Amino acid sequence: MSQDFTLAMFIIAVGLSAAGAGTHFYQMIFKQEAMLRFDGRNYLATLGHLFMSFVCGPYIMLQLGWRRQANEGVSVSSALLGSFIAFSWSFISGLMVLGVYIASIGA
Repeated sequence: MSQDFTLAMFIIAVGLSAAGAGTHFYQMIFKQEAMLRFDGRNYLATLGHLFMSFVCGPYIMLQLGWRRQANEGVSVSSALLGSFIAFSWSFISGLMVLGVYIASIGA
């Protein structure tokens, strides 16, 4: 049972680190804040924003959960909900990243 839990945490860690790296890479290249969006000037730009939102989504959700409210501290419910969504999303992203990695090395 502990091996299953360890494997799940590893997959989440891979997904979250890929999302964080993707977010910082996007912000470095395009010089704008990465956010969840689906708008674009044309069809290709819209697909690019959707792809970026899916890849970078866990990291963005984690950051959204820890934002301060106006004249207040961090909301506990907002932080818990953001963390739950981010880590769940990271598991799916991590499965995809590890699947591509395993497929590319041919194991």
